[in-house]
Amino acid sequence: MTSFNALLAICLAYVFFLFVVAFVAERSAMQGRVRWLRSPVVYTLSLSIYCTAWTFYGAVGSAARNGIEYVAIYLGPSLVMIGWFWAVRKLVRIGRSQRITSIADLISSRYGKSNFLAMCVTIFFVLGTTPYIALQLQSVTLSFEVFGLAESVSGGGDPKTRTAFWVAIGLAIFTVFFGTRNLDANERHHGVVMAIAVEAVVKLAALLSVGIFVVWGLSDGIPDILERIDASEIGIWQVDGGRWAGITFLSAAAFLCLPRMFQVLVVEAADDAHLRTASWAFPTYLLLMSLFVVPIAVVGLDLLPAGSNPDLFVLTLPLSQGYEGLAVLSFLGGFSSATSMVIVAAIALSTMVSNHIVMPIWLRLTGVGATMSGDVRYVVLTARRVSIALVVMLGYAYYKLSGGGSALSAIGLVSFVGVSQVLPAMLGGIFWRGATRAGAIAAVVTGFSIWTYSLFLPSLGDGVIFSAQMMSQGPWGIDWLRPQALFGIENIDPLLHTLFWSMMLNTIAFFVFSIISFPGPIERLQGAQFVNIFQHSASPRSWSAGVAQTEDLLIMAQRILGAADALALFEREANRQKVSGDLPEPTPDFLQVLERELAGSVGAATAHAMVGQIVGGHSVSVEDLMAVADESAQLMEYSSRLETQSAELTRTARKLREANDKLTRLSVQKDAFLSQISHELRTPMSSIRAFSEILRDGRDLDGAEQSKFSSIIHDEAIRLTRLLDDLLDLSVLENAKVSLNVQRGRLGDLLDRAEAAAASNADGGPSIRITRNRDAEDVWVQTDLDRLTQVFINLLSNARKYCEADDPELTITISQKDGLVRIDFVDNGKGISIEARDMIFEKFARIGEQKAGGAGLGLAICREIMARLDGEIVYLPTTKGAGFRLTLPLEMALAAQ
Repeated sequence: MTSFNALLAICLAYVFFLFVVAFVAERSAMQGRVRWLRSPVVYTLSLSIYCTAWTFYGAVGSAARNGIEYVAIYLGPSLVMIGWFWAVRKLVRIGRSQRITSIADLISSRYGKSNFLAMCVTIFFVLGTTPYIALQLQSVTLSFEVFGLAESVSGGGDPKTRTAFWVAIGLAIFTVFFGTRNLDANERHHGVVMAIAVEAVVKLAALLSVGIFVVWGLSDGIPDILERIDASEIGIWQVDGGRWAGITFLSAAAFLCLPRMFQVLVVEAADDAHLRTASWAFPTYLLLMSLFVVPIAVVGLDLLPAGSNPDLFVLTLPLSQGYEGLAVLSFLGGFSSATSMVIVAAIALSTMVSNHIVMPIWLRLTGVGATMSGDVRYVVLTARRVSIALVVMLGYAYYKLSGGGSALSAIGLVSFVGVSQVLPAMLGGIFWRGATRAGAIAAVVTGFSIWTYSLFLPSLGDGVIFSAQMMSQGPWGIDWLRPQALFGIENIDPLLHTLFWSMMLNTIAFFVFSIISFPGPIERLQGAQFVNIFQHSASPRSWSAGVAQTEDLLIMAQRILGAADALALFEREANRQKVSGDLPEPTPDFLQVLERELAGSVGAATAHAMVGQIVGGHSVSVEDLMAVADESAQLMEYSSRLETQSAELTRTARKLREANDKLTRLSVQKDAFLSQISHELRTPMSSIRAFSEILRDGRDLDGAEQSKFSSIIHDEAIRLTRLLDDLLDLSVLENAKVSLNVQRGRLGDLLDRAEAAAASNADGGPSIRITRNRDAEDVWVQTDLDRLTQVFINLLSNARKYCEADDPELTITISQKDGLVRIDFVDNGKGISIEARDMIFEKFARIGEQKAGGAGLGLAICREIMARLDGEIVYLPTTKGAGFRLTLPLEMALAAQ
């Protein structure tokens, strides 16, 4: 018999192997090598989490107890993938278009992005999934018990409970490690999905191996096994038509509604091509999983002692014949079935809990606005990690309360009925535009209440929640309220009883409340988008333009997405809008893009609320209303054009005002320049004239005085020459008469030259500490090195002159992307005021009037030089101090020379 330590070592080695698989997949995804991770085969295998310990162990037990009833477990999902492929494709398209993160997020988004509805669905799903997690823990515990090793676990208390506890702890740790690496729940969990795909192969190989062993090892092939089936009670049992139809419906509904299935089916789906492959490949996988269920059940009933647990025939048959290696492989198959389900279910539920419960409550309790400084990424990630642990431990608590005595298939069906309660709201939402938020809430609350009362609480066992007297007589002696005989209907299977009443009253409540209530504007827009997703794949534009400050939106995005991702998003939008700098206009399109990006991290409802807090409300455009109501099309189209033109005129008027203000300030700067240039010319000329006359007439001057006066004349001449050079240089650059000397050089060397030159020109001014990353500066560029160095010198000199920090510091950062190199110069001073930022690159403009020592031409020259080098220089408004970014190609185009 395999020892406990040996089996434990095998489990740890297998878990370590899964860690390695997940880690390699994560690293490949980070390096951009995701093609093989997003293959249709991996996607299809990830759907195998439907085949949990229930199907690996429980299907054989179900066959031994109820004949071929187990086939319904596989028939439902197969019918959905083959016969209802178009509906599944619609769900995937909605999920990708709306950046859906969970099934609760889908329902919330459809019904006006209602967070209350999402919170209700999340709570119900946590309850509905708890029995299923308990089932997985029970299967692993029973597997250890089969090997006779549960008693080997040291410590007091029940060995089964201890085993289940440590399995729960291990699963929680693995899920936290690989399920919360990225905040964006809409991003693919490549590591987890690849590990699940590997587990799918392991459990299929294990079950097929046991089946082959049973048919050709313990029997004489297919003819013999067919004779055994005919002679067995399994071959003569009649199928209960009502239960068969009920379980088929349940399995089909659960395939769409289970949080873990929605996670891999919709959230992890890369494109429709993968779904087309899975439409035939996944039913094939289910066929292979069910192929040897009846032979294993029949041979187990023949060979094993009476009273043996049929749920464990997959393990006990090889052990009874001395094939411990095959038994260990079967153990790993069951272990894979259980762990993969718990991992993905915990990820899906933790996303729902953090997005729809923790984040809204946290924002309400802290009383902060969406623009509060700080980073809520830590709050979200912590919430997801804690939620994973709580979800897994809830499953353990259910296992401990129920005692784990029920058949595995029975526990699974309890969970199926619970999660199926969202089916009317979900399907009604994607097919019926008249469905409303009130109808969805009424349906979900009604269905889950009946399920909890008549099936979930009784499943915990007699006396745990409901006493035997209440089960037989009803609460307060009200006979027609008996949990498993509602409204006087008796002698019906408890599962079918709950399924019938919950789904019927659920559906009735959904339609009645949808009809008597009226949807709001957002509900109608979302309804049109969901129902007609193939005609309107883009999200509805419901935000008004010109009422949000882009800086506030950026602060909020940085808190949720992180500084780097938020800046990249805003920069992409600025480039798309063709506006200067890194801040785009807060147009309705951009606000919708931002909302979708935030939804991937905090859910659609929370993202909508946070953007709405900054925008201050939203209006519905006529173009969107045309998607909701087809009537009055001409009038609405005319109104849409008027609204678009009005918004455009508003933006144009604002830009004209800004341009007028800028021209006014330029005029003031020009007058100041004329006065300043007169001063700059007169001062050195006066000094040169005065001291040259002294030298000419002063015959009694000694050598030291002559040297002093000569140095003054020399310094003033250099100062005058520098001013004239700047004027001539700018004139040449503006007239495009400059000749470039294109050479190849290293950026680090150019920065060294610029730093030395700026230090020599400091004239005893304040010093500044310069921070550089020498490794990142090993970049070679082909450009005019002298001109580029001139820009570096100017920026270094400006930082030395204008940085007002107590300990001045300038950080130079270099990065590369898409054949371009970026050089950022960021100091730790106060920065440049918002009203002065649009002037800093203009001629005659000077930063800080009190420190202006020149004519305000330096940055204007820098802008012209960068333009001639096929690059640009922009001010970075997102940094704490003054920041400038230079962008130029690694190799300058020959045409530009």
